[in-house]
Amino acid sequence: MVQLKTDKQIDEMRAAGRVVGRALAAVRAAARVGVTPRALDRVARGVLAEAGASSPFLGYRPRFAPVPFPATACVSVNDAIVHGIPDDRPLADGDLVSVDFGARLRGWVGDAAVTFAVGRPRPADLRLVETAEAALAAGIAAAVPGNRIGDIAHAVGTVCRSAGYGIPDGFGGHGVGRGMHEDPGVPNEGRPGRGVVLRPGMVLAIEPMLIAGGTDDYTCDGDGWTLRTADGSRAAHAEHTVAVTAAGPRILTAP
Repeated sequence: MVQLKTDKQIDEMRAAGRVVGRALAAVRAAARVGVTPRALDRVARGVLAEAGASSPFLGYRPRFAPVPFPATACVSVNDAIVHGIPDDRPLADGDLVSVDFGARLRGWVGDAAVTFAVGRPRPADLRLVETAEAALAAGIAAAVPGNRIGDIAHAVGTVCRSAGYGIPDGFGGHGVGRGMHEDPGVPNEGRPGRGVVLRPGMVLAIEPMLIAGGTDDYTCDGDGWTLRTADGSRAAHAEHTVAVTAAGPRILTAP
């Protein structure tokens, strides 16, 4: 069931979103060759503590997961698409890092993700990240009253497919509010004019995930969380929490 938010509640969600934006900016600033994903998670935890916020990721255990998620940030490196568990492997020059992060503040959740290169970036990685960000922008632009979920999905998928990238099957965005995952689901590919009608007060996490090799196939690591490209190619993930308003899309997780 879709939960519509009032203008005041969206303002409260914006406060949680600011924490997410600050944390992702801090993690990106701290990421360099030799730093570990676990150290980046500590940076994100520090931002939560400073803001008096908590993590909707830490301890989260959906039905598919064999164990609760053990960190506040998902840190996915190179061929990891999403849900990477931060570890102690130092980042190397040219690594491609995706960080997905959430914050809960005064009962409301914000959720966003960013992908960036560490050290000297590969040109192909820059193109991949630019396309993920362009797909996110297209999805956000479609998040207006009167459109449908399929219009967002079509906008995202068109950018991804036109660039020759794959889209992991079955993964996409979702509603956000008191819970991290609410109705409706927001696929990364679909037909325009289909699905739930967008109304003011809906808050959605729009999150393109791209596979550089062009296939849609992925595998799951033995940890039960980390999804990787089946062909070993690199992946990128971009996400914002966005409110549908009468004045147009409002990004809640910008720094």
